[in-house]
Amino acid sequence: MTTPSHADPTPRTDANAFRFDLVAGLTAAAVVLPKAMAYATVAGLPPEVGLYTAFVPCAIYGLLGSSRVLSFSSTTTLAILAGAELGTVAPNGDPARLIAATATLTALVGVFLVLARLLRLGFVANFISSPVLTGFKAGVGLVILLDQAPKLLGVHFTKHSFFADAVALAHHLTDASPPTLAVAVATLAFLIGAEWLRPHSPAPLVMVGGAILASWLLGLAAHGVATVGVIPQGLPALTLPDLSLARDLAPGALGLALMSFTESIAAARAFARPNDPPINPNRELIATGAANIGGAFLGAMPAGGGTSQTGVVFAAGGRSQMTSLVTAAASLATMLALAPLLGLLPNATLAGIVIVYSAGLIQPREFAAIHRVRTMEFWWAVAATLGVLVFGTLQGVVVAIILSVIGLGSQTAHPRVSVIVRKRGADVLRPLSPDHPDDEMIEGLLILRPEGRLFFLNVQNVADQVAALQAQYRPRVLVLDMSRVPDIEFSALQTMIEADKRATERGAQFWLAGLNPAALEMARRSGFDQQLGRDRLLFNARVAIERFKTMSAETPK
Repeated sequence: MTTPSHADPTPRTDANAFRFDLVAGLTAAAVVLPKAMAYATVAGLPPEVGLYTAFVPCAIYGLLGSSRVLSFSSTTTLAILAGAELGTVAPNGDPARLIAATATLTALVGVFLVLARLLRLGFVANFISSPVLTGFKAGVGLVILLDQAPKLLGVHFTKHSFFADAVALAHHLTDASPPTLAVAVATLAFLIGAEWLRPHSPAPLVMVGGAILASWLLGLAAHGVATVGVIPQGLPALTLPDLSLARDLAPGALGLALMSFTESIAAARAFARPNDPPINPNRELIATGAANIGGAFLGAMPAGGGTSQTGVVFAAGGRSQMTSLVTAAASLATMLALAPLLGLLPNATLAGIVIVYSAGLIQPREFAAIHRVRTMEFWWAVAATLGVLVFGTLQGVVVAIILSVIGLGSQTAHPRVSVIVRKRGADVLRPLSPDHPDDEMIEGLLILRPEGRLFFLNVQNVADQVAALQAQYRPRVLVLDMSRVPDIEFSALQTMIEADKRATERGAQFWLAGLNPAALEMARRSGFDQQLGRDRLLFNARVAIERFKTMSAETPK
């Protein structure tokens, strides 16, 4: 995705602002509505469900959300996750059960988001690490491409798992329908060309209109090209969730809620202008939760904020959530007036729209950038991708979360412990490095600086590093510079008390310097500050150096 320009445009009058929002909303509708219909088919739902999702949730978010430009409807990730979950409770595609299951799943997603707000869990927006999310989305993108490929070819086979389906697709290549394939090639060529020449253009709307016209003039259905079929005209019917399905759908709804919130926050932050109000995660939980709950009763599938569609609003000059209300109104007008025409739309065209706008989930450049920075996190991204392909999309959410937790644990369990030296001829303290061979250490004094919070998971690792460095340098005074340690957990404090005892047994002194307020409070509560005394509890590393020099000068040689 191209990085958006955040320059704030020239201030506008209210009339001008509404005009820009109107244009942005209509432009967004031209892109969002065809894609929303396509994403509904990804979830195994009728195309009109996409229109319902671009109507009710979009309007509710427009009234409650904290982002001025976030476009809220269905997304590729949510569609594939919803489809996998709905398939477990409605495997035969029974329409009545599918409608009830969709309403239940969407309502549960909304309820979980609202509960997260009540529990003040807005911080979960950052719960999945960026490399893991990159890998997860790539896996979802590959699943979507393979899922839609049979519709491009006009072939059918029973689906099982990603790799089994890939083999089955290869075996059915010779059975492809030439008319369907021709529609697919025309769709892909037009959309890819339009996206290359003019990103975020209303190309999907133009493609849908052209495909409907071709279907009518050429009688594509008579030539074996599958079409959408009858789309109900009018407002969506009131649908009640089925509580008997709630238990089976709850785990998947939790994963969908996490992804909806994560995607929404990411898109809202990416396109926020400098003068816009800050994105409020807890308010976003309420807005996204209410949007999903409201949508559940009027036929919508799980919804969230999408990066590509928000980019359309941003590029078109949208300045407020009036754009979302305009998009919702356009969806309503489509349901009331254009539904019969949409029934002529070839399924291959919808599949082509899904593929073109889902391919962006697969970002080889992001994988390469991660690999350049940290090889380990690159393998986390790869593992997240394989987790989706091997275990399935919903299980892939769990894999992504587990990998993020492992990544966090790995980083916090191995904090850096630096040997601090002084730049020769200057009052500069910095870590010992081969890049600065002239830096000097004071004989008999070893200053070590751990970095990060010290707690039960990492304190033994820090203690081992300290012990190894102490054995290497054999100082008379060991100083721990705690200026980079925001807090000390009880287990870590006990380890430090033991380190003081061991240093004394070896004939060395143990000093602490630069304790932060939280860490100092822990030392006081435990009495460790009394054990050290003023002479060994120092303000910072520089004071420790001066204290050591004074002590060395007073000691008889």
